[in-house]
Amino acid sequence: MSDATAGAPRYVYSFGEGQADGHAGMRSLLGGKGANLAEMTRLGLPVPPGFTITTQACLDYWRDGERLSDAIRTQVLEAKALLEKRIGFRLGDAEAPLLVSVRSGAAASMPGMMDTVLNLGLNNQTVLGLAKKTGNPRFAWDSYRRLLGMYSNVVMSLHSDHLEQLLERMKEKEDVHSDSSLSAEALQELCTIFQDKIFDLSGSHFPQSPDEQLWAAIEAVFRSWNNPRAVHYRNANHIAHDAGTAVTVQAMVFGNMGASSATGVTFTRDPNTGLHIFFGEWLPNAQGEDVVAGIRTPLPINRATTAGALASDTLEHAMPAAYAELVRVKDLLERHYRDMQDIEFTVQEGRLWVLQTRNGKRSPAAEVRIAVDLVAEGLIDKKDAIRRVKTETLERLMHPRIDPQAPRIVLAQGLGASPGAATGRIVFHAQDAVEHAGRGEAVILVRRETSPEDVHGMLKARGVLTARGGMTSHAAVVARGMSKPCIVGCRDIEVDHDQRIVRARGRELREGDLITIDGAEGTVMLGEVATIQPKQAAEVAQLMSWVDEFRRLKIRTNADTARECKAAREFGAEGVGLCRTEHMFFEKDRINAVREMILAEDETGRRAALAQILPMQREDFVEIFRTMAGLPVTIRLLDPPLHEFLTENPGDVEMMAERLGLPLAKVRERYRELHEVNPMLGHRGCRLGLTFPEIYEMQVRGIIEAACILAKEGLVIAPEIMIPLVGHVRELEVLRELVHSTADAVQSEHGARISYQIGTMIELPRACLTADQIATAADFFSFGTNDLTQTTFGISRDDCGRFLPLYIDMGILPGDPFVSIDPAVGELVKIAAEKGRSVKPDLKLGICGEHGGESKTIRFCHGIGLDYVSCSPFRVPIARLAAAQAALEGA
Repeated sequence: MSDATAGAPRYVYSFGEGQADGHAGMRSLLGGKGANLAEMTRLGLPVPPGFTITTQACLDYWRDGERLSDAIRTQVLEAKALLEKRIGFRLGDAEAPLLVSVRSGAAASMPGMMDTVLNLGLNNQTVLGLAKKTGNPRFAWDSYRRLLGMYSNVVMSLHSDHLEQLLERMKEKEDVHSDSSLSAEALQELCTIFQDKIFDLSGSHFPQSPDEQLWAAIEAVFRSWNNPRAVHYRNANHIAHDAGTAVTVQAMVFGNMGASSATGVTFTRDPNTGLHIFFGEWLPNAQGEDVVAGIRTPLPINRATTAGALASDTLEHAMPAAYAELVRVKDLLERHYRDMQDIEFTVQEGRLWVLQTRNGKRSPAAEVRIAVDLVAEGLIDKKDAIRRVKTETLERLMHPRIDPQAPRIVLAQGLGASPGAATGRIVFHAQDAVEHAGRGEAVILVRRETSPEDVHGMLKARGVLTARGGMTSHAAVVARGMSKPCIVGCRDIEVDHDQRIVRARGRELREGDLITIDGAEGTVMLGEVATIQPKQAAEVAQLMSWVDEFRRLKIRTNADTARECKAAREFGAEGVGLCRTEHMFFEKDRINAVREMILAEDETGRRAALAQILPMQREDFVEIFRTMAGLPVTIRLLDPPLHEFLTENPGDVEMMAERLGLPLAKVRERYRELHEVNPMLGHRGCRLGLTFPEIYEMQVRGIIEAACILAKEGLVIAPEIMIPLVGHVRELEVLRELVHSTADAVQSEHGARISYQIGTMIELPRACLTADQIATAADFFSFGTNDLTQTTFGISRDDCGRFLPLYIDMGILPGDPFVSIDPAVGELVKIAAEKGRSVKPDLKLGICGEHGGESKTIRFCHGIGLDYVSCSPFRVPIARLAAAQAALEGA
C-alpha cells in the first residue's frame, strides 16, 4: 500500500500471473469468489488477473453513508494499475482497451442474489478500438450492447425489460431467432438505440468515462448487499446480515468472440443425484450470464450430462482440447477442496479460462450421496461427512414423490432441475406467490425464466416451472438450494405473464388452475397427482450408521399409538419419550365413557365410567409396549383440563343427558361448572390427579396390567410413569404413593414383578427453581418445553401468532421461541438439571417438547448433559444427526 493509505485497513487484494495476496482461508474477508480466485491462482490454474475489494470495505461503505472512503479509492487505483501492467491493456485506452467484470461475492454462497456488471470499460470510442484490436466488429458491438443492458439495470436501476424489448424488435427486423445471429451492423445500431432509451428513461446519459463506470459499478454491487432479494435469501438461509459482500474486479475474457469461443457452468458431480459424473452445460459464442440467467437454453457439456444428447452438441465434441483441460481442472479442484465444485469457465478462441469455483449447491439426495462417496474415496472422513449433511437435508429427503401407479395427464416435459413433487395452483408473479401462500394456499410459480427478483416468490411457492433455462440457470440453482421441486427449459409450454395464461400441448391453463410438477423427471401434470413417501437410500442408511457411532444423546419419540411407535422404531427411535394418554381418550369408541366420567356427580359414578375405559386403555398400552419391547416408554398421565373432552354441540349435550339419565339443565349446569377462564393455568395435570385420584389409579392400573400381560410372554417392558405439571414436591410425593400402591396391587393380582419408574414433567418455572426438592421424589425429569416456554414468557402459543411475527421483524426476538428454545427457557432447564442432579447424580433427564427435534435445541441439550431428546417419529433421523453433530462440535 502507498503512504497515502498508511494506517488504513487493507481493503484490496490482487491476484494474477500465479501470484495472489489472498488465499482460500480468507473467505470472510474476500468472499467466497475472491478467496477461491486467489487460491486457484496460487494453484497455477488459468485465472484472469484482477483484484478483490474486501467485505470490510462494504461494511465501511454503509457505515460512512454509502460513500467510498479515500483509502478505498486509493487502494483500488493502485490495484487497477497493477492489473493494467499485468495484462498490457489500460482502462479507457482507445487503442488497447482493458475491459473488466465487476462481481459480488459474499462469504456465504448467495447465487444470483447480488449484482454483476460485465464488459465494463467500453464506450463509443473504446468499442471501435476493441473491434480493430480483435478484428471482430460483431464481437465488440455485442459486448457493448451487453454492457449497456447490465449497467442500465444494475447501476441506473432501469428495468431490464425496456432494453430486452428493443433487442427482440431488432431480431424481428433482422429476421433472426437468436442474439448470436444479429449482424455487427445491427448490434451497432442497437447500441445507439439503447443509449437513447437510457436517456429517455433516466434523464442521464450512459457514462463515457470508464473510471466513472468502475466507481459506480463498485458502489452498485455494495448496495446490492441490501437489495430485497438478497435480504430474503439471507433470512431464508440464516446468513448474517452484517457480513457484507466483497467486490471482485477482473479482466474480461470473452466467450462471445466467435465459433472457437464459449462459456459454461460445470459441476464435478451430478448436483441432482450425487453420481460421480462430470456434469455441466455450455453455450458457444456467448457470455456467462447467458447460461446462468436462463436467457438461452444451453447444451450439455458431455453425453453423461443429458441422456440422449447428440454428441455434436457437446463441448467434448466441439472443443476437445478445451474440454480435456477442463476435466484436468475439475479433478484438481475437487481433490483440493475435498468437495463437489461448481465451476464457471470461458473458452476464448480455444483457450480455457476458469472464472470461479465454489462448493456446488446440491439436492438433498446428492448431499448425502456425495458425503458418503467422498469418505469411500478417501477425501474426507466419517466425521467430515456427518458435519457436511444438514439436518434440513434429511428432513427434505422425507418429502413425497409422485406415485408411479397414480393416473396422470401429462401436460408438458422439461428438464428436472430439482427433485421432489409439488402440487399447487398456478401463479405467474413472485408477489402473487407470496400473497397466496400467506393465505395458506399451495402455489406453483410459472415463469418464462426466473431472475433474482423472483426469489421471495420462489421461497413461498411449493415449486417452480420455467419455459426457458437449463440445469444451471437461476431457477435451477436457487430452487435446488431451497430444495424446491423445479422444472426448467420446458419448451412444451408458452407463458403469457400479462394475460396470466400458460399454453401446453393444445391446452390453455389460467392462474388458479391446479397442476403437479415432478422435479426429478421434469414432468408437468394436470391437477393433483398422488404422491408417496420415499424409501431410505443406502447412502442415508450408511450415514446414519456413522451418526450413531458418535452421538451421546439418546433419541426417543413422541408417540401415542402403536402405529406411530412402529414408524419411530423404524427410524431409529430408542424409546418413547412422551405418550400422551389424553389422545387415547378422544377415540370414537370411548369418548362417551370419558364424558360420563367427567359429568358424574360423585366418585362412584366416576369409577363406574372409568371401569368402561380401563380395558381400552390397557389394550392401548399392550400394543405400544409390544411394539417398543425392550425400550423405555414414558407415559404421561392425564394432563388437559376435563372440559376439553366435552362438546358444545346441542345434540351431543342432549345425548349425554339421556345417556346419564339426567335432566338437560343439570348437564348444562355441570358444563358451566367445568368452564375455566384460563384453562392453561387451571385445573389440569397433577391437580386433576389429586382432585380425582381414581382417574390416575385407572391409568396406572392399565399401564401395569399391560406390562404384566406382556412380561408373561417373555417381553421386557420398561414403563416410565410421568406426573404432569408438578410445581411442588408434595404434589409428586402424594401421587408417587398413589402410583406405587396401585402398581403393587396389580402386580400381586398377576403374580408378576415389573420394573417401572416414576418421574415428572418439568414445565413450570417453580419446578425448575425447586428441582432439588422435586428430585427427591422423582426417578427422572422430562422437560416439557412447550408449557415451560408459555409460562416463562406468559404467552399462549395458540394466540401469540397475532404478534410474534412482529416481535421477530422488530428484532425483539430472534425467532419463534416455540420452534427453537429461548435462552431464558434454556437457563431454567439448565438450573433444573443442575439442581436435580445435585440431589441425585444419576437422575435421568430428557426433553419431550416440540423443541426435541430442532437442531439448535439438541445442541443445547447435549451441552448441558441431558440423557435424551424426544421428538415426532419423522424427526427421529434428524435428531440423530443433530445429536452427532453436537457431539462432534463439543469434542
